Amino acid sequence: MENPEVRSLMNTAPYSVGEDETLLMAWEVLERSGQRALPVVRADGCCAGVLDRAELAVACAGDVLSRRRVRDLVRSRRTARIHPEESVSHAASVMTEEDTDALPVTDRHGQLVGLLMSRDYVAAAAGLHHRAAAAAVSERPARVTLPGLPPQPAERERGIVIP
Repeated sequence: MENPEVRSLMNTAPYSVGEDETLLMAWEVLERSGQRALPVVRADGCCAGVLDRAELAVACAGDVLSRRRVRDLVRSRRTARIHPEESVSHAASVMTEEDTDALPVTDRHGQLVGLLMSRDYVAAAAGLHHRAAAAAVSERPARVTLPGLPPQPAERERGIVIP
């Protein structure tokens, strides 16, 4: 496999959640979106971290979901980030070193521009990424609002942030 840039494999419109949302809202977004990881975005649009499904499930099992906020989980640890112009092999190294399956992709100002999952890398290595990406783009509407949740603000065109 050649060594493409991260931008060629990343999901450019991942669902995300604001850091002030409840754990219940984060769980709902994960469940309804089908994602395995959920980027957390601060009010200024910068990425605060990523929650994975297992971590969120454990937190939800032991807490009063309507009181605990997403920021409580992401502030307790450091989250590695990558930039869209970095190589995919570098991203794979970071994922291995950090023992994570998801990396937020940010611009140089820390704004979330995408999400790279280990499955994206595996699909690309198997020659399946372009077919899967084309199918996802053709099936997904330009703007997505999850049923039962408030619509997303128009200023968040880059990623899908559910307030």
